[in-house]
Formats: sequence, C-alpha cells, structure tokens
Amino acid sequence: MQYADGLVVLAISLVAALLCEFISWVLIYRTASYRALTQSIEKTTRRVETMKERQAGAAAAAAGRKSASRKIGRFEQSLKDSNQALSRAKFQSGAVVAVTLLIVFGLLNSLFDGKPVAKLPFTPFAFIQRNMSHRGLPGDDPTDCSMIFLYMLCSLSIRPNLQKLLGFAPPRGATPNMFAGLDAKNK
Repeated sequence: MQYADGLVVLAISLVAALLCEFISWVLIYRTASYRALTQSIEKTTRRVETMKERQAGAAAAAAGRKSASRKIGRFEQSLKDSNQALSRAKFQSGAVVAVTLLIVFGLLNSLFDGKPVAKLPFTPFAFIQRNMSHRGLPGDDPTDCSMIFLYMLCSLSIRPNLQKLLGFAPPRGATPNMFAGLDAKNK
C-alpha cells in the first residue's frame, strides 16, 4: 500500500492521545479537588438555568426581578470563579501534555520528513497547501499530504472525542474554549 505511512501517523496520534489522557487522569481527573470543582460547576449551572427560566416565565413585580437578577449575577460570578479554578487545575497537566505532544511531533517529523503520508481527495487552499498540507514535500502535486497536516487533523479530532468517550469532557457549564468568554461579552 502506497500511503500506509498515513495509517502509521494515525496510529501514533491515537496512542499519543491515549497517553495524554492518561497523564491528565493521573494529574487532574482523579483528584478530589477536580471532582469538587466539576460538581460545583454543574450544580451552579443548573441553578442559573432554573433561575433564568423562572425569571422569564414569571410575571413578578419589578422589585422581585431586580432581586432575582442580582442573585443570578452572584451565581454567574461563582460559576466564573469555579471555571477559573478549573483552568488553573488543568494548567499543570496541560504543560506536561504539551511536552509529550511536542516529543511525538518531533519523532514523527524525523520519520516522515519529506515523504507524503496520504493523498488528499481535494486541492487545499493555497495558504493551507503552502504552510501545512504540502510543507516540506518535494514535487508539485497539491493533493500530497505531509505528516504535519495529517498529524494536526488527527490531534484535533481524536483527543476531544477521546475525552468525551472516557468521560473527561469539561462539565456542561465550564467554558469549552478560550473564545467562549468573548461570545458572552458580545451578547
């Protein structure tokens, strides 16, 4: 098979994701403080949602709405504080995981430097082709895929799905990504 290297990159990416999740489990997910934080976030999220539903559905007086709004504000601040504490708890593991992924990337780069590992079923945009999908490859075939591009796609798709499968996904009320705070500010 001509592009069996692509399967090797996929397998190594899967093993690296499993290793990273194991490291995260050892450093974060099994700790009592992490469990307490996730329970706090889930409980506070449910409370805020319930209070907002009541406030929207109730035809209460203006004074009652102000009191409820202040209470919702306090719970939202508590939720924000819990999310920050959760982010701090994940930071240590994030550094170890980043080093692990860099080591795996270096290994793959030394193994597959200058070799196409897959064939893309499309022609990527010029920017993506120049900087990622065809980086370091000889020849002019735009559908040749470099290890960098395939590893990036595998990493971005395998690890989040693995977290969901293993039950390590962030709690429902936790900030899912770094841009979620921007969305809340714009509303």
